Amino acid sequence: MMADLGISRSAISTAYLIGTLVGALIMPWIGRALDRYGVRRTMATIGAAFGGVLVSLAAVSEIVGLTAGFAGIRMAGQGALSLTATTATALWFTRRRGTAMGIVSALGAVGISMTPLVMEGFIASHGWRLAWAVEGVAIWLVVIPIALLGMRDRPADLGQLPDGDTPSSDSNADRNAAWGATVAQAVRAPYFWVVTGGVAACGLLSTAVNFHQISLLSERGLSTTAAAGNFLWQTIAMLLATLAVGALTDRVRPRWLIVGAMLSLSAGLVWGTQITPGMSAVIFGALLGGAGGGMRVLEAATFPRYFGTAHLGSIRGLVTAISVGSTAFGPLIYAYAYQVAGSYTTVLLATAPIPVLIAIAALLVRPPAPAVRSRL
Repeated sequence: MMADLGISRSAISTAYLIGTLVGALIMPWIGRALDRYGVRRTMATIGAAFGGVLVSLAAVSEIVGLTAGFAGIRMAGQGALSLTATTATALWFTRRRGTAMGIVSALGAVGISMTPLVMEGFIASHGWRLAWAVEGVAIWLVVIPIALLGMRDRPADLGQLPDGDTPSSDSNADRNAAWGATVAQAVRAPYFWVVTGGVAACGLLSTAVNFHQISLLSERGLSTTAAAGNFLWQTIAMLLATLAVGALTDRVRPRWLIVGAMLSLSAGLVWGTQITPGMSAVIFGALLGGAGGGMRVLEAATFPRYFGTAHLGSIRGLVTAISVGSTAFGPLIYAYAYQVAGSYTTVLLATAPIPVLIAIAALLVRPPAPAVRSRL
């Protein structure tokens, strides 16, 4: 793509940065749309828009169009579809919400991870323009029919309650499904900012490391092939952590899961200064991948418990905006630090305390108690 468009790597990086920030700014509106129009119509609209963005990228010819395309991808694909899927899961499950959220999030992560591998050979054979077009049409053929034919906004649309209960079998579930804090109420709860800070820290620091991973690991003696292969261990750890933490949120107090994810992230950053080829690099990838996967599913699974579902889309839209926005700055911070210090050691050690502070906050801040939900 760089050769065909005559665009430098730095120009593409800048376009991706701008696109990420624009996509992040739109996420709160996507969340409000979920609350106002429901999962079904919102998901269909997102699918139509996402497919259109991908097809349009097949015809891009300059940096402005590419930047707009990146904004559409970050908004519709990596942000809105994930937000819609996990919010829908939260509306349909209560007792085993964490387990269900872990499965949905893991499936989404597999799809994101496998797409580059599947499309790499296609791009080599047919070119990147046709690849964008094929991906866009595939989104239209898959997402829109699922949204219109397979989705319902809430269990009440089918005369049910969450978990498949009937209204007569669990009257408490009906009351819980109807309750929900507003965004203004949620942001006044310290727990909201602890969890959001954890998600943002994973986005900021994991993206920074991933963006510079080849250079970082090569600095520690790994070959380019081995450094690229470390993404596999990160993906495996992320999937396992997503499933495990999802199940644990149904049984364990969230503060301990937040502490575990944050300490894993911090340990991964410190470990990054001591990596050697072999198992050391695998541990590095596992620590980072596990932290990110665990923290994201924890947010998705616990916010409905403490803030209800009436305004869940709006609340989680704000979290997603902060999370997506944080990913724009990590690579720049690490790149600048590397230029100044000539090594990644300093910036790794300088940023490692950030998740530790969030872990400490998690131990000090309690989630909203059921008895005081109405007073958030």
